[in-house]
Amino acid sequence: MISESFIEYENLRAGKFGFYVQKRGLIEVSGAEAVRFLNGLITNDTAKLESYEWMHAAFPNAQGRTLAVARVLRFGEKFLFETEEATREKVFNNLFRFTFAGDFFVEDLSERYSCVSLRGSDFSNYKYKIPNENEIFAINFREAELFSIKSFRSNGIDVFVPHAKVEEFVEELSDSGAVEIGEGAQEILRIESGVPLYGVDADETTIVSELGIEDLISYKKGCYIGQEIIARIHFRGHVAKRLTGLVLSDDSTSGLESAELKSLDGKNAGRITSAAFSPALGKTIALAFVRYDYLAEGTLLKVDEKEATVKTLPFVAQVR
Repeated sequence: MISESFIEYENLRAGKFGFYVQKRGLIEVSGAEAVRFLNGLITNDTAKLESYEWMHAAFPNAQGRTLAVARVLRFGEKFLFETEEATREKVFNNLFRFTFAGDFFVEDLSERYSCVSLRGSDFSNYKYKIPNENEIFAINFREAELFSIKSFRSNGIDVFVPHAKVEEFVEELSDSGAVEIGEGAQEILRIESGVPLYGVDADETTIVSELGIEDLISYKKGCYIGQEIIARIHFRGHVAKRLTGLVLSDDSTSGLESAELKSLDGKNAGRITSAAFSPALGKTIALAFVRYDYLAEGTLLKVDEKEATVKTLPFVAQVR
């Protein structure tokens, strides 16, 4: 029997675009000392961020391990931290504790907005501009202010819509031919794009550098929490392990959750974190932390009796 997730996925590949509504953390930071405080907390350099642009950043602890990954959006002198719902509280608490130390203000806007994520291969029926790589595009929708950014590692955009306008915006998308994407298809798209999920593919045991997200870390700005560990790893040349992709030799996902990876000569090579069958590739794919010696693309590894080939992320940058 063909699953509903597969049908939704095939609709996207057939030239449609789809959407799903998700809850995300959205924390606003403002004040004359915002840049100074922020640069002491996160891995990237907010001073270099232009208005209506965004960048990735992580909140590390003192050991350089990941508390949260966020996208930092700048609107003039204000910043928005957009993050997973699972890490919203951590981000807010990390920021709020400095509000008594200077001209630095923090407000949680998470309950005011929903994130409408659009994915697919053809956005010709979408009536608004598609943002460039790090651009923020403002949308005036029926007297409401929306904003959109390009999604990470995939063909799509994320639109942040005030709760009062979500139903109207979704109705407009549906009238334009967009199809709703269920959780099963969402998970396939996430893994194909190589997007780590906090609590599944990363947690507080994960060193920020191990995530393998390009432009997540600035090695030229001043000190921040966890910098010494992260910089030491960078300047010694490499991490001990990194999140990467695997293509499996058969189409079953059974038994892959947290499965150990081994080299062809039986040595521990890492651990799988997420897996799904990719209709685009016709194979099972997985996200995994792989030890440095085995990270080269094309390296063959073993999961029980299955072969797994290392693949640089993303697997499928665009749904075609």
